Amino acid sequence: MLPPSSYAADLASIRAAAERLRGHVHRTPIVTSRTLDRLVGRPVLLKCENLQRGGSFKLRGALNAVASLPDHVAARGVVTHSSGNFAQGLAIAAAARGVPAHVVMPSNAPLVKQEAVRGYGGTVTLCEPVLSARWAAAEAIRARIDGTVVHPHDQAEVIAGNGTVALEILDDRPDVTAIVGPIGGGGLISGIALAARELRPDVPVYGAEPAGADDAYRSRRSGVRTKNERLDTVADGLLPDLGDLTWPVVRDVVADVLRVEDVATIEALRLLIERVKLVVEPSGAVSLAGLLGGIPGDGPVAVVLSGGNVDPARLGALLSA
Repeated sequence: MLPPSSYAADLASIRAAAERLRGHVHRTPIVTSRTLDRLVGRPVLLKCENLQRGGSFKLRGALNAVASLPDHVAARGVVTHSSGNFAQGLAIAAAARGVPAHVVMPSNAPLVKQEAVRGYGGTVTLCEPVLSARWAAAEAIRARIDGTVVHPHDQAEVIAGNGTVALEILDDRPDVTAIVGPIGGGGLISGIALAARELRPDVPVYGAEPAGADDAYRSRRSGVRTKNERLDTVADGLLPDLGDLTWPVVRDVVADVLRVEDVATIEALRLLIERVKLVVEPSGAVSLAGLLGGIPGDGPVAVVLSGGNVDPARLGALLSA
């Protein structure tokens, strides 16, 4: 395992991010459910980032990245590409600092998410729904405005901002014995794992990943970072591959990656709605599905519900399928 200074963030940078975020993000609640406790066989602590401003944890990393820019750089504007949650997070972060936000979104992004970004003051540019087109469009905008690209997950400031989720969990529930969070590009699980590594090395951090976008699962088992060759999952927020900064953390610091089938994710969604009365997007329910599949140990386990931005019609279709 590499020393702390070799990773994208450490406890000092995560604590600095918490100070920048103070007053700008919700300290989201931890919710419990006797039904889930019974099903899992240990206390389950639901960290509700679905109740965060903008509907997901993404605001944390976006705010920290924008707040870290020098004034003269921030004034030129920030640019990103995102299918939804980071797009909204960056738009909110830019508005808080009074700077322009330009967001490239795939043409098939849900209209409700496009309108949410515009509602937060972001300028939306649509492109073909492939990653290469998204990056090309973002770079063209960056060059035109001489702005700054903020990566949705593979950037040190973003990872540090995301790590504030772990600070809150470990502060609110010092009795926690494990943490489970979703993995897409790895920005959230990396921040959580790096915070826990220094604060509570006795608390393992598990990543849960959809089987239809399982590059992290396969990379962990081969020891070599691989990319997704096909994408087929209801958890559309977890499609990105691991990045240059997140892969070493997933490889070295995350305890394990749990591979989750879509049917298990949909069942977790159903439990959250019917038994806990929480609306969560499929990507946010993957972590609960992973826990329901079983992890070692006993004692309270925190489950990060990463977001709640889901179209009601799509949610109904998933639950009735």
